[in-house]
Amino acid sequence: MSVLIVGTTALDSIKTPTATNPRLLGGSASHAAVAASFFAPTRLVGGVGEDFPSKYMALYRRHSIDLDGLQVLPGKTFHWSGEYEANMNNRRTLATELGVIETFSPNLPPAWRKTSHVLLGNISPALQNHVLDQMSHPRFVMADSMDLWLNIALPDLLRLLKRVDGFVLNDSEAHQLTKTDNLFTSLKKIHAMGPRYVIIKKGSHGSVLSGPKGYFLCPAYPLTKVVDPTGAGDSFLGGLMGYLASVKGPVDTHIRRAMVYGSVVASFCCEGFGLTRTTQIQRRDIKMRVEHLEKLTRF
Repeated sequence: MSVLIVGTTALDSIKTPTATNPRLLGGSASHAAVAASFFAPTRLVGGVGEDFPSKYMALYRRHSIDLDGLQVLPGKTFHWSGEYEANMNNRRTLATELGVIETFSPNLPPAWRKTSHVLLGNISPALQNHVLDQMSHPRFVMADSMDLWLNIALPDLLRLLKRVDGFVLNDSEAHQLTKTDNLFTSLKKIHAMGPRYVIIKKGSHGSVLSGPKGYFLCPAYPLTKVVDPTGAGDSFLGGLMGYLASVKGPVDTHIRRAMVYGSVVASFCCEGFGLTRTTQIQRRDIKMRVEHLEKLTRF
């Protein structure tokens, strides 16, 4: 089975207290697609400008990512610039240049419309709904979101939640959406909006799943040094969806282990700027960390 991933394809300029790296390959779709490609055939839907470097196209292809849904459009690629403090949980946006994604509308190749697993990365809920309108009975659909869409596109987001199997957001966004500060109360309220599976991301503290078989607390893989956490959440989701597409049987049977695999891929993302570390690893590196994480959490 394959994974279809739609989201932003971007150039990220990232500054930390120790280094500055301009115009790295980034965006929610890029991080998620590379992560998913370790497990299953991956299809990338996105839009880039004429300035998008050919070396990044080559990087996608080295990971066997299908680019038939990546449109090269007149104009400039979406560019984000951000700066992290010494505490990597704190960052601020320095500049956002929308470029071609300001008017981008994803159109799926006909052969992709029966893809089994769909990850709707962090783009506007109107575009996420537009992608779902083109799909033909996918087996499992997961959607990501952010506080911006809660503020400016809540009706579209609420319509989306009735159509997806899983929904992912961070803890502050969950509190904003449900108007409650209790995480587990938030989970119940989000279920009532539609999705059977809800994952709340808690950064370096891991994530929490609520599903038909109850709760699951997924740890983050412990790192002694974080270089750049940009894209870690997208890597987590890409790894999760890629793993689910690689195994047989009900989602309930595999989603907890899929979260652990996603958590491990995200840990590699944090060890380098942008995708520089994630694109250097192999499946066996992921497997070793999963086995280590199992030992750390079993009792």
